[in-house]
This record gives sequence, C-alpha cells and structure tokens, in this order.
Amino acid sequence: MTTRYVGPKGRGSFRRIGDALRAAGPGDVIVVAGGEYAEQLRLDRSVAVVAEPGGGQVTVTGVPGGEPTVVAEGLECSVRGLTIKAPADDAAAPAVGVAGGAGLMLEDCTISGGRIHARGNENPGQGSDLSGYGVTTLMIRGCRLEQGRLAAIHLSGRVQAKLEDSAIDTVDGIGVVLSGPAYLDASRLRLNQTSGYGFRLRGTSKLVSTDGTIRQTGMAGVLLEDGSTATLTDIRIEKAGGPGVHATGSARSELTDCRVRDARASGLVAQDSAELIATDCAITDAGANGLLVSDSASATVTATRFDRPTYSAVHLTGTANVKLTDCQIREGVEHGIHVTASARVELVRCGIQDVGLTALSAVDAGFVDAEDCRFVGGGTGVRLESTTATNVRTSSVSGTVGTGVELAGAGLATLDAVRVSGTKAAGIVVGTGAAATIDASTIENCAGSGLVIWSEATPTVSGLRVSAVAKNGIYVAEKAGGTYTDCDVTGTKYPALHLAKTAAPTFKHLRIRDCSEAIGQEDGAVPVFEDCFVDGVAMKQETPVAAAAGATSAPAAAQVSGALDESMPPDDETLEDVLAELEEQVGLDRVKRDVQSMVKLMQTVRMREEAGLPAPPLSRHLVFAGNPGTGKTTVARLYGRILKALGLLRKGHLVEVDRTALVGEYVGHTGPKTQAAVTQALGGVLFIDEAYSLAPIGIGNDFGAEAIATLVKLMEDHRNDLVVIVAGYVNDMSRFIGSNPGLSSRFTRTLQFEDYTAAELVGIVEHQARGHQYELTADAKVALSTLFEQLPRGEGFGNGRSARQIFQAMTERQAHRMSELRTPTPAQLVSLEVPDLPESF
Repeated sequence: MTTRYVGPKGRGSFRRIGDALRAAGPGDVIVVAGGEYAEQLRLDRSVAVVAEPGGGQVTVTGVPGGEPTVVAEGLECSVRGLTIKAPADDAAAPAVGVAGGAGLMLEDCTISGGRIHARGNENPGQGSDLSGYGVTTLMIRGCRLEQGRLAAIHLSGRVQAKLEDSAIDTVDGIGVVLSGPAYLDASRLRLNQTSGYGFRLRGTSKLVSTDGTIRQTGMAGVLLEDGSTATLTDIRIEKAGGPGVHATGSARSELTDCRVRDARASGLVAQDSAELIATDCAITDAGANGLLVSDSASATVTATRFDRPTYSAVHLTGTANVKLTDCQIREGVEHGIHVTASARVELVRCGIQDVGLTALSAVDAGFVDAEDCRFVGGGTGVRLESTTATNVRTSSVSGTVGTGVELAGAGLATLDAVRVSGTKAAGIVVGTGAAATIDASTIENCAGSGLVIWSEATPTVSGLRVSAVAKNGIYVAEKAGGTYTDCDVTGTKYPALHLAKTAAPTFKHLRIRDCSEAIGQEDGAVPVFEDCFVDGVAMKQETPVAAAAGATSAPAAAQVSGALDESMPPDDETLEDVLAELEEQVGLDRVKRDVQSMVKLMQTVRMREEAGLPAPPLSRHLVFAGNPGTGKTTVARLYGRILKALGLLRKGHLVEVDRTALVGEYVGHTGPKTQAAVTQALGGVLFIDEAYSLAPIGIGNDFGAEAIATLVKLMEDHRNDLVVIVAGYVNDMSRFIGSNPGLSSRFTRTLQFEDYTAAELVGIVEHQARGHQYELTADAKVALSTLFEQLPRGEGFGNGRSARQIFQAMTERQAHRMSELRTPTPAQLVSLEVPDLPESF
C-alpha cells in the first residue's frame, strides 16, 4: 500500500486528485490537503481518498458535462472527510455515482447540490438475490447530504447499501429512492425538508430503518409501491405533506415504536393489496384519517394510539381486512372506527374515547367483531348499520352524548355481555327493521330509555339488566316485537315497559322492581307475558298497568316535512353554459370571483389526479353568509350544475330544506327526517337555509343538535356523492359552524353575499321586466333608484326579493292605470312609468 499526497501550490506530490488516482495502484491511499478542486474523480480501482487530518476543508466540485463529481468503479473504494459538490450548471448530474458491481464507502463527507446514485444490474433474470459477485455496495457513515436535486440518494437495481449516523437536508425532490431489488439499511438517519417524498420504494426494493426522523416532506413521508418492503423501527415522521406512511400495490410496511405527527393527509395508508403492520406506534394530529385502509389491503395494528385526527381515526373501505389489538383512539373529530363497503375489522381490547361522532361505526356491508373494548364519551358509542353480521362482546359503552349503541342494519348484530352506562340519550336502540340479538348485557344510569325497539324490529333479547334509567326500561314502538327472556328492569322514572299500539313483544321470566309503574300500554298493543313478576308479584296479562302521563309515545313513520325542491339540470349542459349563466346574474361580483377560483382549483385537482399526482385539499361543502334575498339559493343551484358539468356530482340537482324539514317533534323523529332529506339530495346539493336555527342560542336540549350530528355522519358516509351548502346571516353562521367539531372540519370555505346596491336592484327590476315584456322609462329608472337608496335596510329589507316585490307592485299599479284608458296603445301596455312606483314599501 502506498500513500500519495495531493495539495495545491506544491504542498503535495500531486496538484490534482485525478492525477494521483491515475498513478495509484489497488489499495493505495490518497491524502488530500485542504483546498478547492474543480475536477471529476474516477475511482476505477480499490483506492481510498481521504482529507488530510488538520489540513483544512477539502472541496471537490464537478465539472460541466453531466458526469458525477465522484464516480466509483472499483470493488473497494472509500472517500473520507471530503465535501463533494455536483456540477452547478447541471441539475440532473449526480454528485456521486457508483457503477454496477462497484463498492464505495463514504465517511464524514458532505454531499451538496446533487444526489448519490448507485446503480446495480437490473436484469430480471438475476432476481433479487443481493449476495455474491456483481452486487453494487454502498456504505455511508457520518455524512451530510444537502441541497440535493431530484433526490438525495437513489439506489437502483442490485444495490446493497448501509446508511449510518447521517443527515439529509433540503432536497428539491425525494429524500431516498429505492427501485428494483435495491436494499438499504439506514440507522440514525435525520431526513429533513424535501419537496417530494421522504422515501420512495419501488419494484421489490427493501428498506430497513432504525432510530431516525423524517420531517417536513412535501409528499408522503414513506411511499411504498409495487412489491416493495419497509421495516421501520423507532422512526419519527413529522409534518409530512401527504400520509406519514403510504403503502400501495402489493407492498408491505412494518412499523415498530414509530411516531407519526401532523401529517397533512392520513397518518398511515394501505391500499390496493398492500399489507401494513404497526406495533407500539402513535399517530397524532393527522390531517385526515389516522389509519386509512382501502381496496383489498390489510393491516395488523397492536398497542398503537391514534390521537386527534381530523377525520375518522380509522377508516376502512373496499374489502380491506384489519385487526386492531390493544389500541387506543382519543379525541377524534369524526368517527373512531368507520367500516364501509365490504371491509372487515377485528377489535381486541381496544379503547375509543371522546370522538365527535360514533366510536365504532359499520355501514354498507362492513363487518365488525369487537371483544373486550371500551367506548367512552363522544357522540354515539357503537352504530352497526351493516347488511352483514356484526358482533360486540364483553365490551362497555359509557358517557356518550347520544345513544350508547345503535343497531340499524339488515345484517344480524349481536351484543354479548355489553355494558352501557351514563349515556345522555337511550342506552341501546334497535332501528326500524334491524336484526339484533342481545345477550347478558346491562344498561344503567342513562338519561333516556334503556332499550328502544323501533318499528318492525323483532330482536332476541336474553339476560338483559336495565336499571336507573330516566325514562322507560324497554320501549317497544308500533309494529315492533321480539322475544325478551330472563330480563330485569329496575328503578326507572317512566313505566318499566312502554308498548305502543300494534306492538307485539313476548316477555318470558321478566322481573320488574322499584319502577314508577310497570307497563305503559297503548290501545292495540298485543304483548305476551309468561312467568313475569312486578315487585315479586306474578303479572296477569289481562290487567296491564296504564301508561304514565309522562311516557313517550310511539314514533310516527319517518317523513320529511317542508318542501324539498328538487331541480335536475339537463345532461348535455356544459361548464361554459353554467358559468355564462352565473355571469348574467346581477351583482354578486365577489361571489362570482370566488366560484371562478373554485372551478379552476377543481379543474387542477382533476388534471393532477389524471396525471397520477396527489390532489391538494379540497372541500366542496360551502357556507353562504349574507342577508336574505342576496342570491344564495340561485348560486347554490348553479353550483350544483357546475359540479355536475365538472364530473364531480352525478346529478347536480338542488334540494332546499330548512329546520322544519330536518328536525322532528319527538325522540327518534329527527334522524329519519334528516336521513330522508340527505337521501333525496344524493348526487347533488343539499341547501340548508337559515342553518343556524339548528343550533339555537341558549337551548341545551334541542333536537337540532341531533340533526347536526346525523348530517355530519351522513356527509362522511356519502363524502363523494353529496355536497352540502349551509346559508344564513354572517354572525349566526359563524356560531353555527362552531357548534359542532364535525362542521368546522367540513365547512372550510365561506362565500360572502353582499347586499345589492341601488343600481343593482334597479337592474334586477329591469331583468324581471324584460322577462315579462315590460319596459321601464328613463324617468322610472331614476325614480326607482332613488326609492332603493331611501329604503331602510333593516330586518324587513329583502334585497332581490324586495326588488321583485316592487316590480310586482309596479305591474299592479300599471294595470290600474291602464284600466282607466279607453284604448291603450301597445307601447303604453308595456311601459312602466314613475306613477307606477309604490308610494311606500
């Protein structure tokens, strides 16, 4: 081994490093004195290039021509202590290149302005075996990679790399790219600030990363595609511009003791047929879901926390298959776990606390099997609305604002040893026509009825204990039935049983104790009692106790009150047609600009999606804030047509409702009414006028809150098939949006509808006149403008509505004036003049 010295101005045997390399033999060491060297270094044999200890910084800058500054072609090359800069005028040129079959160690180096690109043989015939001859090897230890372009590190083909105690900072592109069968073992890597992904894995590549951080990526922290694999241990992913970890294709990601915080999108995502495994992890403050699993992907999550996600903590769709064990979900805005489509989830010893909507929700054909779980606080504890069988065993629900458990699907829902306590509404509700079995369960200390059975439901209930509820112990609605065996009802404030007309339940071995009354039975109810007791005395079926005066009545069939105005746009309508119609509207300049801006954003989103790029955040739901008569309903109708023309809505029609169409008059009426309104609006726009009336000031126990909670849930369930616009006065709408966390996360854009000016109101009257073949004289226009300027703009002023009312008054006065003429001319019949203006308005 020979040591060769390089230094400027006679300080070494060689002036240039390249000269020393050409003179070196295998195993030689080249020691470089401090200085700047503008040259390309080609390591074509096993040599070492090291900075002279104490000799100052050694900077090597590449030369133009598209070649890397340092090229390793030998089997055992090493570079230590150098600063390596890519050619400044070539964004595509790597700073360091490693040829196929070569080996390179970089130690204590700084790589600036370009990437490290190691290439291996990508011949598919050689498979993914990285042992033996011909594999490119790369070792990076104690290095800093900064200001990279395209990527900081790119490993492609049969490359085996190890990265230790290094940092990657400020990359205009991706931090690390692995493709083909490339393998990287990274430990104690600090990756910060990339415009693209932190890691991107493709092909059959594999990443093993331990004790590292990934911060401030422009896109996902780690993206896995194709059949790639990532094993992450003790990794911190913070402020990812997309998901924290996103697995697609048939990729497999395994996380242990990892933390994902402040991801702009979901914390963890598995889609296609990918597999995700997470153990002892924490997903905090995700911008969307904590965990999103879709298509036929699967996830196994153990001892992991999901805190404060913006959307549902765990959202499953497609045929996803997920198992959660010993997991905790806390303080979510929407659902804790939401299972949709034909997805499946198994829960073991999980806890969900203080979520805004439902702790555990299953819709469509979603499957749930939960055991030893705890659902605390929040909106609703459990809602099973699936067409397939679902199960909850040895679990508890407590302290919910809404119902403890709702069973509302056609699939058989089974509750076994479930304890419901301290809910602000009913304990367990079996919805209309739902199939349910309830065994060995307990309901206690609820502010509503214990068990509620709605119309046409016939559950099988055994071993149920209901105690200390504020209303009825068991409430059986019209046309409902079921069998209730070995049940106890104790200490209710209303009659233990309420049986609505035509209810036909069968009670066997029922025991009622210490209740205000035993039975509240309406005319037409046909219950059957077998071996039942009230306060230790055998019950006689022919002498049921009358219902207490305060007992609730059976719910009427769910009907949506109020006018539901449905307007269906034509199928052949183009975007240009609708935008032209919007421009024709009088005034609304600010609103028109806002809508045009949203159209451009939506068009960009569509183009990015078609190009395979991630879409920016986009909420189609809107708040229309302004005084009455400012064109809110008209613009809402046009907005639906715009979304249809853009291909973002199926139908684009408008369904207009107010409080009376959504809020019921008694318990159990509001949900079905709101559901009916949303169902009619699917594929289009639901326009809620005076939406603030759903959250009245100073009324704590109002059915409007139930309508809001139901609406937010349905907006989640139909997120791609429904747009909701809420409208009302500016100050009232701010209060309304703040009344429910689900609203504030959904309604992020407000359109301000300003009052019409006097000139614009004259224009509205002129538009009305032209439509009815009238004409305003010049003097009438001047007088009309003066009238509008003098009108008091208090609560009675209706903007465009007032203009239309004045036009109608003018036509009526003109008709009286024409009746006094013997033979009015055609010109007189169409002319609206100053005398036709109303004297007061």
